[in-house]
Amino acid sequence: MKKILFTLISLLIICLQSNAQTWSVTELAIMPEPVTNNAVCEGFVNGVPYVYSFGGLDSTKLYSGIHLRSFRYNTQTDTWEQIPDLPDTLGKIAAAANRVEDTIYIIGGYHVFANGNELSSNKVHRFDVNANVFLADGADIPIAIDDHVQAVWRDSLIFVVTGWSNTTNVANVQIYNPYSDVWTAGTSVPSNSDYKSFGASGEIIDDTIYYFGGTRIGFNFPAQNNLRKGVINPNDPTQITWSDTVLDVNIKGYRMAATTLGSDIFWFGGSDVTYNYNGIAYNGSGGVDPTNRELWYSTVTKAWDTSFAYNYPMDLRGIAETNQFRYIAGGMLAGQEVSNKLLQLNYAITNTEDIFSHDIVHVYPNPTQNILNISLKNPTIGNQIKIFTAFGQLIDEFETSKGQYQINTENYLSGVYFLQVVDKNKIASRKFVISK
Repeated sequence: MKKILFTLISLLIICLQSNAQTWSVTELAIMPEPVTNNAVCEGFVNGVPYVYSFGGLDSTKLYSGIHLRSFRYNTQTDTWEQIPDLPDTLGKIAAAANRVEDTIYIIGGYHVFANGNELSSNKVHRFDVNANVFLADGADIPIAIDDHVQAVWRDSLIFVVTGWSNTTNVANVQIYNPYSDVWTAGTSVPSNSDYKSFGASGEIIDDTIYYFGGTRIGFNFPAQNNLRKGVINPNDPTQITWSDTVLDVNIKGYRMAATTLGSDIFWFGGSDVTYNYNGIAYNGSGGVDPTNRELWYSTVTKAWDTSFAYNYPMDLRGIAETNQFRYIAGGMLAGQEVSNKLLQLNYAITNTEDIFSHDIVHVYPNPTQNILNISLKNPTIGNQIKIFTAFGQLIDEFETSKGQYQINTENYLSGVYFLQVVDKNKIASRKFVISK
């Protein structure tokens, strides 16, 4: 199938010449049908990555269009196939899915009835990716939940954080051990509207939970602009220390897809106005459109930035992750159109004009701890060297005409960086990693 490649040009523009860190987006084989508010996750079968979609809402955007249908995508053959339905009695949206080893756990979600009533789910569905079948359900969630934050800690425990439970947002942190099939209670988030939320999304990096956005309780469920941080005690993971911050009062998010890259977190798509499952705003303003936004946050430097270079969908419940790619399946596009698109995201760095081949510019050792050596085979007077964070924040610059140059990186935090060498109007870039 023909693949359409869209290159996202990020925010770094220097004197009209760019050295841009980008997520390149490729549209792959369309899904068997349009679907939104579906739980998305990855799995691996005999080393082949698959993208999984569980349940969701079809293009009717009616309660009757909420279903249990599930699909998987083979990244090697670029093909979709239907797999067994979610083993529930009524269609479900706003669940979340995570993989631990060879089993995917689809947790929570909610059902909508003909009279408009909604019921949060307490189900834990378990899908065996190797056998391509559902196993018996896991132990019920103590507190039924939907539109929650869900992430895996150390490939072992699944953290279910806040969310909506039938009538209100809750502060509960529920921790599932997939090996023992047991739920335990973690330290709740503070019981206020800055933390309690539905429609937020987040990830765990090392021993810290990060989640952003969602709604707060109040008239018309206003969208949140809070980034919350929960530090997990590795000796007792039920003990969590919570704090929060506001990146920018104007940066809000609802039903975004979250992923990590090293020590950085990215949130894709979503909206800045909250809405019901049909895409109609709670505040009465009518149909909601996606922000088309990419939000980046460095957990090391605390820097953040946004980009609006691709029409990312909203109404997302997860993202599939492989070593090289991220995948967004379905969602809701402008005009509340339910999407059948599968987007493959690849993180890269691009250069407008790279005149230094890799045998002329060297950086070493890479990764490094305290000293980075730069070797220029044919240096010229006034070569500019600039250092950027992974998302384009300039943190250091200097000139040199030497063929050999050393940078003391003792004061740099661990993470991914980019070195830019400029010779007149020509640019080259090299990625390096600081690991301490």
